[in-house]
Amino acid sequence: MKLQTCLLTLALLWPATAAQAASELPSPYPYPEPAWSPYVVGLLIGILVLTTLALAGKKIGASSAYSDTAGMLGRLIAPRHIASLPYYQNSKPMIGWTLTIVHGAILGSFFAAWTGGELTGAYLQDMWVARFGADSGFLRAFVALLGGALMAFGARMAGGCTSGHGISGTLQLAVSSWIAVICFFVGGIAAAMLMYRI
Repeated sequence: MKLQTCLLTLALLWPATAAQAASELPSPYPYPEPAWSPYVVGLLIGILVLTTLALAGKKIGASSAYSDTAGMLGRLIAPRHIASLPYYQNSKPMIGWTLTIVHGAILGSFFAAWTGGELTGAYLQDMWVARFGADSGFLRAFVALLGGALMAFGARMAGGCTSGHGISGTLQLAVSSWIAVICFFVGGIAAAMLMYRI
């Protein structure tokens, strides 16, 4: 019953929160139109997920790539400790398909920005500079690293990341994935409003 009440509350608050966040965007918004069609990209991602499931029996996900990387680095520094951990006894750290997906996402992002004319080379975006100043490069790096660490920790706790839950899980109509995706958006909107409005 508590879960149903929580979901109903989120469903009722979601439109108001999204509308408020949209109304508070700076004007003019720095990205007037996407360089790539989101419909085409969404279709290609859907084809990728279905192909991966059909041919390899694997779901698209990225968070396990970070645990694999941590495990491989750990084996170089403290091999006995890594070998003693139950997680790494069941999931041997190795260069696998998830690590390939992460590298592909990085290269794909670069390619999309380059072909879409959005490869500016700017470290600080206009919205960030307007809020925190042009000399806030260290703060930007700290926030990015902290956010990345928290996101990786949360993804491992939730058993999936935005790819695993948001793409593969929702495609399979997994209830846990739909709950996770709602929380992703609510958390992202709340964090953005805190950072840019307080």
